[in-house]
Amino acid sequence: MTGIPTLANLQKGVEFALKYQSLGHSVYVHCKAGRSRSATMVAAYLIQVYNWSPEEAIRAITKIRSHIYIRPGQLKVLKEFHKEINSGAAKKYHTSQT
Repeated sequence: MTGIPTLANLQKGVEFALKYQSLGHSVYVHCKAGRSRSATMVAAYLIQVYNWSPEEAIRAITKIRSHIYIRPGQLKVLKEFHKEINSGAAKKYHTSQT
């Protein structure tokens, strides 16, 4: 229950959510415990959509689900994801949808 998604996994998950959101659908994100892996994916979504830092995204999720726990390795990959978003490499899908 402490898995760390790869950067590619985060990108695919965010692209999936954005695709279905653009079609007017909701996407339910969950893992077995609902504390770490799912919160990491939701944080990646918030980072891309709102250009928040990983810390801002985690704070926003924590306000709604106070029991989440982003582990150090998960935070590290979120920081890599944020860096990639800011470099423009991962914005390709999102900007083509708007």
